[in-house]
Amino acid sequence: LMRDLSLPDAEGRPYALAQTAGKTVVLNFWATWCPPCIEEMPELAELHREIAVSNGMVIGIGIDSPSNVREFASKHQFPYPLLVGGMGGTELSRRFGNASGALPFTVVIAPDDRIVKRILGRVRLAQMRDLVRPILR
Repeated sequence: LMRDLSLPDAEGRPYALAQTAGKTVVLNFWATWCPPCIEEMPELAELHREIAVSNGMVIGIGIDSPSNVREFASKHQFPYPLLVGGMGGTELSRRFGNASGALPFTVVIAPDDRIVKRILGRVRLAQMRDLVRPILR
């Protein structure tokens, strides 16, 4: 499901999620207008740095306009890809099990494409480490 997607990154270049095949992926749906989304991003950045050495990564999908995502990305320089889900991104998050469509929403995906965990609301670094470490390759 996820790995067939291609979304533009903050600079407008297409980012094919097929390139994440065989990786553990923490997929985080966020928006610039969502305070808890912004609060958790430094922790997701730290998680990304820790798991990148073990074939893991964080991907942020902004449920927001391309210009908002671009401006945010250029201001903050995150180590993980920030992609543009656009306003259709809410529908995309529902496909991953976000029934309410609320943000932030985070999905932990194992290397074999299984969804290991869905979390609605702000995540914490320690909680994410516990979820992700056992499924890293």
